[in-house]
Parts: sequence; C-alpha cells; structure tokens
Amino acid sequence: MPGDDHLSDNPLRYRDFRLYLIGRLTNGFAQNAMILVIGWQVYNLARMTMGTKAAAAQLGLVGLAQFLPLFLLTPISGWAADRFDRRRIVQTTTMLLLMSVGTLGFFTYEQRITLPIIFGVSVFLGIARAFSGPALSALAPNLVPPVALPRAIAISSIAWQSAVIIGPAIGGYAYAAAAWGAYAGASVLFLLGIIAFSFIGQRPQQMHDTSRHPIRQMIDGLAYVKQNRLIQATITLDLFAVLLAGATAMLPIYARDILHVGPMGLGHLAAAPAIGGGIVALWFSFRPMRSNVGVKMLISVVIFGLATMTFGATAFLPRSLAMPVAMGAMAVWGSADMFSVFIRQTLVQVYTPDAMRGRVSSVSQLSISASNELGEAESGFLAALIGPVAAVILGGAGAIIVTLIWSKLYPELRLARTFDPPEPRAADGPKER
Repeated sequence: MPGDDHLSDNPLRYRDFRLYLIGRLTNGFAQNAMILVIGWQVYNLARMTMGTKAAAAQLGLVGLAQFLPLFLLTPISGWAADRFDRRRIVQTTTMLLLMSVGTLGFFTYEQRITLPIIFGVSVFLGIARAFSGPALSALAPNLVPPVALPRAIAISSIAWQSAVIIGPAIGGYAYAAAAWGAYAGASVLFLLGIIAFSFIGQRPQQMHDTSRHPIRQMIDGLAYVKQNRLIQATITLDLFAVLLAGATAMLPIYARDILHVGPMGLGHLAAAPAIGGGIVALWFSFRPMRSNVGVKMLISVVIFGLATMTFGATAFLPRSLAMPVAMGAMAVWGSADMFSVFIRQTLVQVYTPDAMRGRVSSVSQLSISASNELGEAESGFLAALIGPVAAVILGGAGAIIVTLIWSKLYPELRLARTFDPPEPRAADGPKER
C-alpha cells in the first residue's frame, strides 16, 4: 500500500490510522461522558418529583431507551458496515451524535431540560451508536497492511476501552463545573472526530456478495458467531458479566444518596476506573499479552465481579473510609474491565475475516450494548425493587458465577493460548462468495 513506510508493523506509522485513532478516542470520550451525565441528570430530575425508588427505575428506563434502537438495528447496521463505505457511515453517525448532544446542551443551558426531552434524544443516540459501532470496529483493519494488523487491533481496542473508562470521568468533572458545559465539551469532541474521519483516505473493502439476499447476509454474522465457539464464548461472557455487574449505572445514586459526595465526588468515582484501566493499557503498550489469553480473561472477569461487590459494600463502611474504598474498588474494576475487553476485542477482530467484520462487530456491539445499556436498565429496576446496595452486591456475585459456568461450558476459552488464529477451514463459518 502506498506510503506504508516499508510495511512497518507499527500501525502508528500510518497517517490514516493515526487519524482514525484520534477520531475513535474523541468519539468514545464524548459518547461515554454523555452516558454518565444523562444518568445523573435523569436521576436528579426524577428524584425531585418521584422519590428515590422511582428515580432509580428511571435510570433503568433511560438505559432501555438507548438499548432498543441498537437491538432492533444491529442486523442492518452490521450489513451496512460491510456493504457501504465505512468512513462515510462513521462521519454521518458522528454528525447525528453531535446534533443530539447539542440539543441536550441547549435545553440544559436554557434550564428547560425535561425527562421526555432526555428520553427522546437518548433514542437518537442509540440509533447513531447502532450504525457507528460496527463501522468503527471494522474500519481499523482497512487502514494498515496485514503485518501491522494485530497491533492495530490491539491499539484500537485499548483506545475504545480507554474511552469507555475515562469518558465518564470527563463527563462527571465537566458537569460539576457546569451542567451545560458537559454537553458543550462533548460537542467539541464530536466535532474533532468528524474532522479526523474526514481526512482519512478511501480504502478498498472486500467485494460484497451481490448474489445473495441482504437479509441472508445479515444472518451470516450471527451464524459465524454461533459456529465459532471461541468468539461466542468471549462475546457472551462479557455480555452476562457486565449485564450483572455494571456498577456504573449506580454511580449517581451512590454519589448522591449513599456516599454523599455530590457531582464532584461523582467525577472522582468515574475517574477511578480510568486510573485502573489506564495503568493496564500502559502495561500492554510495553508488555503485550502473548500467552494464556483465555485463562487470563476468565480471571479478570472474576476480579471484576469481586471489585463490584466491594464497591457495593462501601455503604456499610464509616463515611471516612467509604469513599477511599469505593474509589479503590472502582480502580480495580476498571483495570479488570480493560484487561478482559482487550482480550475479547482482539480475539473477535483477529478471528473474523474482513468481509464479515462489520456483521460480526455488530453482534459484538449488541452484546456490549446489552451489557451496558440493558445492564443499566436491569440495575435501575433491581435497585427500585431491592435497593441499590443489594443490587450492586448481587450483580457482582452473579458475574463471578457466570464466569465459573462459562469456564465449564466453553473449554475453547480456557484453552486459548495466544491471539494467533487457526488456519482457515471450510467449516469455520459462512463464506463470502
């Protein structure tokens, strides 16, 4: 490929990949900052008029509002990422995200923000994310030569997971300074992302299959995941673990009503996972993981569940200890999350042929969204029924139980030694003809 710097295996040597990385980071920071800010705003608005339990249920509903578009559109969005120019999809969806965040910022600045406005915009956020996720994930491998592909996937995975962890901290601190400022900051980040994606040159994608019906092609992504048990194991383990142990949905409740630390404390709690995840990302940049990746993923998810339980139990500690322990637990939570997601995303990308990356990435994104947004809904509804403390502790325990079950159900995961995919076989999954 022209300008490939003699086929360097360092993806950062390639201009288009650097632009992609900037856009992925800014886009990710803004998206995940908004998840926290919207949750805090919904909880505050609902608490003033409905009470604490009903406000917790509203947190569940706003997660559901963002998840449903993703659930309904995932087959279409994955097919679109394989059928159309991935760069254009990312640019268009980022513009939609910018418009949605700008709308929330305007009504917040005018002090006219209401729950119906937030819920309505959340649906549009879900639609944009449904199409941007598969296109973003599938675009990275098109920007570097094969020799740099493993490191490109690793860096892209670390970048996105860093945004997932650091973004809420950005949102929490920005909201503490000014509610509308959080939305203004996210708007600037989305704008930077649009600019970065616009400068990426056109790259060839594998020819799409025109002989088969689009619906059949959409189903191929699910069929490939079903047939490749290692990918199936990594995706579903992450789905159920984070679905049960997604403590971030409870951060607004803990910050306001349990730890009594307010919006600034919310920023501290959201920053703690960023610290833990950042340390792990830095470690991987110097010491890439090479062996026993499956076992390490299982261990990291168990630690993830234990950290969630520890965070939930801070409600029983003296106030002088509760906040430091909560931040420590969230730091461990973030490092374990970074560890497991890095392994999952790398395995999914490496084991999937380029012609199917969009569709398989859309299945992966659906599981991530189910674990995050649907996890928020589950946490919110469960907190309304049994209280937030019990919901968090039980969720952490559930993640550990799921991990033990998955280690038995999927020996392929336990036995996965490296990130090197096996030699292609005819039975590996649906083929593009």
